[in-house]
Amino acid sequence: MPARRDLLAVGAATLAVWALGSAGQWRERFSAVLEGYEPWQVDELPLALTVMTVGLAWAAWRRHREAARLLRHNRELARQLIAVQEAERQSLARELHDELAQHCTAIRFEAAVAERCTELAAAQDAARRAAHSAQSLQLGVRRLLRQLRPTDLDALGLAAALQVLCAQRAWPACRFEAADGESMSFGEDVDMAVYRVAQEALSNALRHAHATAVQVQLAVLPGGVRLSVQDDGLGFDASAETPGLGLLGARERAAALGGRLDVRSAPGQGTRVELWLPLPIGVAS
Repeated sequence: MPARRDLLAVGAATLAVWALGSAGQWRERFSAVLEGYEPWQVDELPLALTVMTVGLAWAAWRRHREAARLLRHNRELARQLIAVQEAERQSLARELHDELAQHCTAIRFEAAVAERCTELAAAQDAARRAAHSAQSLQLGVRRLLRQLRPTDLDALGLAAALQVLCAQRAWPACRFEAADGESMSFGEDVDMAVYRVAQEALSNALRHAHATAVQVQLAVLPGGVRLSVQDDGLGFDASAETPGLGLLGARERAAALGGRLDVRSAPGQGTRVELWLPLPIGVAS
């Protein structure tokens, strides 16, 4: 290993210098030379340099440990990211198989029925069923596309997109508040981070907390923007439980933009997810 080879090289160099110094009496000669500079305390220089060398070695060892810790942390984040990606792919594959493929099969079946029908009424019924299946297929495709890329965010802006997100029937009763109206936008990265964190918090409130009401607030603070999602669900012990992949990804998304994500919860007292992100340069607070 490179580290072991480096240590062996340092050890070999130290032994070589010791052997040569012993043979040539280097220390004695160096001390004799330094005696002439006693008024300037130059003879104390070797001890000071020794202390400095030990201190530098200790600092390098500390930096090595810190780098190793960060490397382990990055590897864990990479593993979590891969797990999240695989989970999303499995979810999309399941949606495509269970819903979209089903509608495609229904359309093909109804088209075959209409083709073989000899009565106009039967053919019209088959055509109507095929049209209904085609409409369901279209809605399913749009829903999957919104999961991959929130089109409402591009078309409506952040505040309005959050309002639409809260209005979805899948969520519990959700109330959205934005202090400065619906025109707020803080740049693509910040807007996307706020939207995704709100989406994850609402999803957790529905699937895990079994909440009946959720309040989403978006506010601009001096130097930053704050998103707060409060639900009345089951709650959990935030100090004891390991955050799920969704919240872990949200924390990393916030950290990448220089912000932070706080999760406060207790059993039976609901959950509060609060995101703070600094405003990008050029965006007024």
